[in-house]
Amino acid sequence: MEKKLVKCNINGRDVETYVDVRASLTDMLRNDYRLTSVKKGCEVGECGACNVIIDRECYNSCIYLAVWAEGKRIRTLESLLGPGGELSDIQQAFVDEAAVQCGFCTPGFIMTAVEILETGKEYTRDELRKRLSGHLCRCTGYENILNAVEITMKKRLGKA
Repeated sequence: MEKKLVKCNINGRDVETYVDVRASLTDMLRNDYRLTSVKKGCEVGECGACNVIIDRECYNSCIYLAVWAEGKRIRTLESLLGPGGELSDIQQAFVDEAAVQCGFCTPGFIMTAVEILETGKEYTRDELRKRLSGHLCRCTGYENILNAVEITMKKRLGKA
C-alpha cells in the first residue's frame, strides 16, 4: 500500500496525515479525524450524504481522493457549531422546520445549503430545488428541507 503525506486545513485547523493513495476523502475525514458528520452512503457520488465544502464549493467526498485534498480548505458540518456548541442558523432551521427525520442525509444537505447561502444570492424555490437535487433522502419528502433552506436564505437577505 502506497501512502502519501497530505497537508490541508480542516474546519479551520491546519492538519497533516499519511493516507493510502487510493483512500477517499470520506475515509480520511472519518477515520483520521473522526469527523463522523461525513456519512458513508452510496460511495459512488450519487446520494450526497458525504458532501463537504472544499475551497468554498461542495463535493461528494466519497469520490474525491484524499490525496487531492493537499493544500485545500475543507469544511464539514462540525465547522458550523458556535463556540458554545450552538447551532448555526441553517442547522436551527432544519430543526424548526422538521427537516430532519433519521438524520443520515442531513449533514450533506446542510453543507450544500451552506454553499447556497454563502453566495449571498436569492434563489427561486425551483432554483433551490435544483441546487439541492444531488441528495437522496428516504424520510422527509424534501419539502421541509427546501423550506428550511428558503427561510434561512430569506432571513440572511433581510427578506423574512
